[in-house]
Amino acid sequence: MRQALHAESTKLRTVRGTGWLLLAAVALTIALSVAAAAAASCPSGGCSQDPTKISLTGVQLGQAVIAILAVLVVSGEYSTGMIHTTLAAIPRRPTVLAAKALTVSGVVLGAGIVAVLGSLLAGRLLLPALSLGDGPTLRAAVGSVLYLILIALLSLGVATAVRDPATAIGVVLALLYLFPILAEMVTDPSWKRHLAQIGPMDAGLAIQKTTNLPGMPISPWAGLGVLTAWATAALLAGALLLHQRDA
Repeated sequence: MRQALHAESTKLRTVRGTGWLLLAAVALTIALSVAAAAAASCPSGGCSQDPTKISLTGVQLGQAVIAILAVLVVSGEYSTGMIHTTLAAIPRRPTVLAAKALTVSGVVLGAGIVAVLGSLLAGRLLLPALSLGDGPTLRAAVGSVLYLILIALLSLGVATAVRDPATAIGVVLALLYLFPILAEMVTDPSWKRHLAQIGPMDAGLAIQKTTNLPGMPISPWAGLGVLTAWATAALLAGALLLHQRDA
């Protein structure tokens, strides 16, 4: 495993696009969060909206860049043929996938911390009602970083199963954004609630909610658990197909 981790971290560091994608994820997350906070009306005396969730709005955009990065970690090797070299050097395919997952999780952890912290600091300047020391805010911050890591793992699993980068990116983005679109289209409140409970994005982002928790379709940690189940299923499917198919 040590050899596989070293190889994957070296590949990730030496690919020029990695740094730019991470920078884009951080910049877009903070930029959209700043725009959302600036547009909100939330005085210090009281706030009709959730100031923490508003300040973390940019995660919904940054996740798309994180998904692309994770897809390219696998699909890029298939498109260039480097996967043959990788599997020749490390024949145990589950080890290769595990090393990729750990490496991607590490870089997304760093980028996620910067993006979430920057978003919350900007939110504190623009939304006086936001308190950075509150337990729910800290839970939303930690949960948002975990959310981005899980999005990366979901994308990694899909890319391993699909191989083609364009198709994999399309599948991941469809999984993320299709459920919210369907929820807006249906009129039945029960179906809206169910879609919010099972969709990886809607359920996962419940971790950011800090107000009106009893009225939510799913609780914060349970929602993150739903996203964990999606990511786990994708990784297991990817691992199974990686084991069964030729490179």
